[in-house]
Amino acid sequence: MSGSGALARGRDAFERQAWSQAYEQLLAAGRDAPLEPADLERLAAAAFLVGEDAACIDALTRAHQGFLERDDAIAAARNAVRLAFTMFERPAVQAQATGWVARARRIFDECATDCAERGFLLCAEAFMKVRTNDPAGAGSLFAQAAEVGARFKNRDVLALARHGQGRVLLFQNRTAEGFAMLDEVMVSVTCGEVDPIISGVVYCSVLSACHDLFDLRRAKEWTTALTAWCDAHPDMLFRGECLVRRSEMLQLEGAWDEALAEAEQACARIGARSHPRDAGTSPYRAAELHRLRGEFQKAEELYRRANQAGRNPHPGLALLRLAQGQVDAAASAIRHEVQQRRNPASRAETLRAAVEILLAAKDTEAARNAAEELTRIANAIDAPFPRASSCAASGAVALAQGDASAAMTQLRDACVIWRELETPYELARGRELTGLAYRQLGDEEGAQLELEAASDTYERLGARPDAARVASLTAAPPPDVHGPLTGREVEVLRLIAAGKTNRAIATELAISEKTVARHVSNILTKLDLPSRSAATAYAYSRNLL
Repeated sequence: MSGSGALARGRDAFERQAWSQAYEQLLAAGRDAPLEPADLERLAAAAFLVGEDAACIDALTRAHQGFLERDDAIAAARNAVRLAFTMFERPAVQAQATGWVARARRIFDECATDCAERGFLLCAEAFMKVRTNDPAGAGSLFAQAAEVGARFKNRDVLALARHGQGRVLLFQNRTAEGFAMLDEVMVSVTCGEVDPIISGVVYCSVLSACHDLFDLRRAKEWTTALTAWCDAHPDMLFRGECLVRRSEMLQLEGAWDEALAEAEQACARIGARSHPRDAGTSPYRAAELHRLRGEFQKAEELYRRANQAGRNPHPGLALLRLAQGQVDAAASAIRHEVQQRRNPASRAETLRAAVEILLAAKDTEAARNAAEELTRIANAIDAPFPRASSCAASGAVALAQGDASAAMTQLRDACVIWRELETPYELARGRELTGLAYRQLGDEEGAQLELEAASDTYERLGARPDAARVASLTAAPPPDVHGPLTGREVEVLRLIAAGKTNRAIATELAISEKTVARHVSNILTKLDLPSRSAATAYAYSRNLL
């Protein structure tokens, strides 16, 4: 293979945006003869897009030197900025990234030429302000970069700068303004107006923002809109964090096979080419899917791998212990996690798990506290996903306390949102609890309908542990050994017969006195009894003590 032939094929592949082929051919051409700076820029771009960051840095460094030798200061500075951006994602070379930004600034200042490339430098300097927790300074620099991009009609500079402005607005809790600006940039991406590297950066950043602010609808909408763009770049390798976010979204949509493929691809990239944070988040995401599918050994291996890489394996590992029947171990772990400080997204995930685990451990009071905190987070964020999560958690607690009517109200609200968000697994969990609420209310037919619907979804998704649990609930209606009373009402009746006051019953069952009073009223009404004394006599006559 001649160097000139490989070079021609590499240039052609680059124009066709066949990044893997472009990378391989340009790399081969460079082995036979030194590449020109412009071809080194092509090699660097192709390397970045297929995930070869080390090769990208090497090519950009050589391109920078080549342009300096040709006295092309603007091109040299452009590559210095690109080097900085590539290194920003590699914590081990942050000092070098800062050095490249400083060099780019010096070169621009020395040549005193006003050009679009200065916009990229301003974006890099703004990004450094973000890293030092100076959103105001970052916003000012991004605004200057946007002005440069608009003046020179450079769509790449404009997209990167406005994307930065949007993220800064989100950081300042100006959510509507921030997402409006990000949406506008995403329109440019979907229309193919922006360089593929910047398109990938913006898309992954928007996914991350949607994750942090629980905006599942927006993440799904833009991912759907970008389907054609992604199909046109089949060998473009997303950054590890982006793969994890895509995996999370696919999981919520019920596309578990695709979600696992994304997570495993992220795991496969762990190493020198990957950001260290991906070394923990990628296996954790894969572990979550294996846990839900009942592949416990594989899940445990991946949780441990995540932990070794520095990612807290909880709440997933605690939920795994619960699924394995190790309730005490799960409860001990989640109680510790609840005591830790977390950002809202992580905190909400922990609290959701805490409600499930603590209810299984019969610690209703602690579960109620977790559900109440989750409600406070949902109210503060005011987004559909956390709102549905808080309703489901509150419904589960009410159900455990024997208040099926209150549980039904909360669970119905949760299911409405899960249905609107098109999150089948979450909806199935809500319908399962709704079925149990119907059963507690004495409506066995309603219970069977909801449980069967949940079972169908679990089977379709491959959620084997959940499917097995619901199968045991739907196998046959429970025998009517207590007449018209629910299980919780029988517990209350036994305590009445034991001479307990409403306050004592509330303390023993970890429910409110108001709930106890409602149970007592229901018992007397259902059994057509005039008093607590008559209820006591009924309990003795039915051997319920």
